Amino acid sequence: MRIKYILFLLPFFLVEVINAAEMYRWVDDNGKVHYTDTPPPLTAKRVQKKELGNQAGKSQIPYGLRQAIKNFPVILYNSECGDPCSHATELLVNRGIPFSNKKPEKNPKDAEALKKITNGELAVPVLVIGKDILKGFEKNSWNNALDLAGYPK
Repeated sequence: MRIKYILFLLPFFLVEVINAAEMYRWVDDNGKVHYTDTPPPLTAKRVQKKELGNQAGKSQIPYGLRQAIKNFPVILYNSECGDPCSHATELLVNRGIPFSNKKPEKNPKDAEALKKITNGELAVPVLVIGKDILKGFEKNSWNNALDLAGYPK
């Protein structure tokens, strides 16, 4: 009797496993292609994530970008400071990087958060990528930090 009950429920359990399945295709440093059901190492190249089963409601954001957003969220402290602030925003927008745009001169909470990460300074622009803080706009250093975090160029 117990075996019949288990055999009856088994297909329902398998459907849930299939719906939750994810597969990854990636290339290692030697050019070898791998297929795994676990996320690849950070050094992996050309990572593709395949969702198996029910796709309803899944994000269309590429896997690499989702990982960068998750591991290294981007915050821009910005104001009407002229070219440095406009170039900072332009860089992020042109690269297609999702970011939180904080305005310390308009929001006291943003001002306090900026003071906390810059040792009391209220100078903008400031870029926060995960735990890295870049003060002042410098295109090459900002691009390098974003590249290291895994954001698309």
